[in-house]
Amino acid sequence: MSEIRRIRGRRRAVIASLVATAGLAFTGTALAGSPAAEAAHDEALVPGTPCTVTAKSCVDLDSQQAWLFQDGKILRGPVPVATGGSGEATPIGHSLRVYRKDAKHVSQESRLPSGAPAPMPLSVFFNDGGIAFHSGSPDRSSAGCVHLNQADAQAWFDYLQVGDKVQVLSAEAEKAARAQR
Repeated sequence: MSEIRRIRGRRRAVIASLVATAGLAFTGTALAGSPAAEAAHDEALVPGTPCTVTAKSCVDLDSQQAWLFQDGKILRGPVPVATGGSGEATPIGHSLRVYRKDAKHVSQESRLPSGAPAPMPLSVFFNDGGIAFHSGSPDRSSAGCVHLNQADAQAWFDYLQVGDKVQVLSAEAEKAARAQR
């Protein structure tokens, strides 16, 4: 019986991986070598960041920092963030877009120890699966979201608008990709 459970568990993991990979094609996430990544590598960077001048917000997964940009210049940041923990990584993307904002959002996926839905105040959603910037401890990894302290979460919520471009990148990977061009 345990062998059947192990096989079913592997099958579920493979299916989940395939679904996640297929979903990337539809969410604006740009993987290395994709047309969106290649286009981003042709754009100028905002000095001191791994992101391009066309983005409104930038997250560097390596340094766990984020910025807001206006007209290709830093408006706010760098500020500390916490991104997804093991098994729940924050998706990488060169052309993610803000698609919804909810100041009083509660998670449908994450629960508090009491069993109540976890609060996600000042949520700015930028990727399918409920991935958002929101108020949370920048010292504790998330379930894929980007945690900002309260003041920074308020700034992100107030500044970003539906349709704004968000980039979530690894500065080291971006540097390597640009060096190969």
